Amino acid sequence: MPSSLRSLMPRDLRVKASLAVLIAMAGAALCVPLLASTPSTAIGDVLATRLVPPFSTDRLGHWHLLGTDAFGRDVFVRLWSAARVSLGVGLAGSLLGGTLGVALGAIAGWYGGWFDRLIGAVSDAMLAIPRLVLLLVIASLWGPGVESVVTVLALTGWMSIMRLVRAEVQGVAVLPYVEGARALGVASPRLLRAHVLPNALTSARVAMTLGVGNAMLLESGLSFLGLGVQPPAASWGNMIAGGREWLLVAPWIALSPGVLLVMTVVACTVLGDGLRLSRGASRTASRSPSPAA
Repeated sequence: MPSSLRSLMPRDLRVKASLAVLIAMAGAALCVPLLASTPSTAIGDVLATRLVPPFSTDRLGHWHLLGTDAFGRDVFVRLWSAARVSLGVGLAGSLLGGTLGVALGAIAGWYGGWFDRLIGAVSDAMLAIPRLVLLLVIASLWGPGVESVVTVLALTGWMSIMRLVRAEVQGVAVLPYVEGARALGVASPRLLRAHVLPNALTSARVAMTLGVGNAMLLESGLSFLGLGVQPPAASWGNMIAGGREWLLVAPWIALSPGVLLVMTVVACTVLGDGLRLSRGASRTASRSPSPAA
């Protein structure tokens, strides 16, 4: 077995493990709220069910895997209901920002001119502003909510992807097959859409995968500060915020969403890093000379 393949095997295993973790989390987020006997926002007999420790039974005889919060709500059910919001916001924010970045980068890299200079200046200006500060300002002006968070994440997450796609498009545009297609009379928009852009999206896919974890962290930060998802709807950020005053008495309220958030971000990072390494290995293999017969 070639040494290059042997060096990729451990990383490939980590990538598969990360993908399995993300799929399992998505499945639990879909199934657990549907199978729960009570909704995640339901509040019953608070005095009989509040602050029950994990793996314990409340006064009404109900067993709770991860305990209950200060309002007597089951943390396990609420945790996976929040996963729907956090995972959905992370995916939507990354996909929308990535789509905008791909579109702007493709046009800027292919046509150049004043549009390229304008988009480059706008992206440089936005990258010079810390993203968290920009998110806080826009979210405070627009008001809290899931739609506002997704929109803000999309509008502040396109710059790096735009620069990657722009550079890739400019590199692909000078390849011989593109020049040949242009000489055969293929229209410029069709050439960009059908031949150039599909070969310039690998870096964008990696960046969007990494961006999911980053978007989830930013959404959790906004929700923690009260500018994101609002109670009684659950997200990992506002669950951590709601449990911070009970850290000494009931640490499981804030610890459970915090652990899941870290696991998800790490899984997205490992998956994106594995895609980047696979891309680099494939490019190296394609450029290396074939062995003599």
